[in-house]
Amino acid sequence: MNDGGKIIIRKKVKSRHAEGHSGAWKVAYADFVTAMMAFFLLMWLITMVSPEKRARVAQYFKQFSIFTKTGESFMNKSSSVFDESGSNASKIDLDMKKNFQAQRGGMDSPQQIMKNLQLAIHKQLGTANDQIKVDIYEGGVRIQIMDSKGRPMFDSGSANPTPYAKKVLEVIGEYIKAMPNRVAIEGHTDALPYVKGDRTNWDLSTERALSTRRVLQVYGLEPARVSRVAGYADTVPLVKGDPLDPRNRRISIILLFGGTYHKPG
Repeated sequence: MNDGGKIIIRKKVKSRHAEGHSGAWKVAYADFVTAMMAFFLLMWLITMVSPEKRARVAQYFKQFSIFTKTGESFMNKSSSVFDESGSNASKIDLDMKKNFQAQRGGMDSPQQIMKNLQLAIHKQLGTANDQIKVDIYEGGVRIQIMDSKGRPMFDSGSANPTPYAKKVLEVIGEYIKAMPNRVAIEGHTDALPYVKGDRTNWDLSTERALSTRRVLQVYGLEPARVSRVAGYADTVPLVKGDPLDPRNRRISIILLFGGTYHKPG
């Protein structure tokens, strides 16, 4: 601008207020929301995986070394890491397995184990609900598997479990095999006299308890966890008002929680 021969230059300074409305903060906020979504998705996926699978994954990365396994894909071993079959159970480090079992046993109270067992039985053996009773006795969790009219758990006068009894024991065995609790197994009969040579109800109840122990060991129960196997014949009836009730013919599997387990009365 020319004013009497002088040149006047005007500088217009723009307000910095508008800079606060730029989109930079939106990018940071979007990154934060995305990270939180990924975090909660990861947490959800972890809860959907069984404890055994989580233990295998943890063990894999615990032993992983970037110096010895560089370039080796985790996916090449995913089938063995996530497989729950018995053929791959030996791939888990023994110390890790014991720690996992101790942690699981320490976390679950008798009440929680009872509820979880009831849910597992209802889900997998819905038709056997009337033949399986789970309760708490002397601080332990007791699972009683009873006969019913038309569906015995053992062949008549024999210690051979029926196919249905083996299925029931498989479900129970799969659930309790990862626990550190000691186990007691008891056999009971009804009051119907049983005499075969020199064998009586005492022998039959004991033999059925021993047979149950063998079946549970097939399904993963460690022999060292069995603290007692006993037969009580007809001396401890479940239905006291009817000594001949088929429910008195039963097997009791007790998960012990320390101390001394007393004979049920």
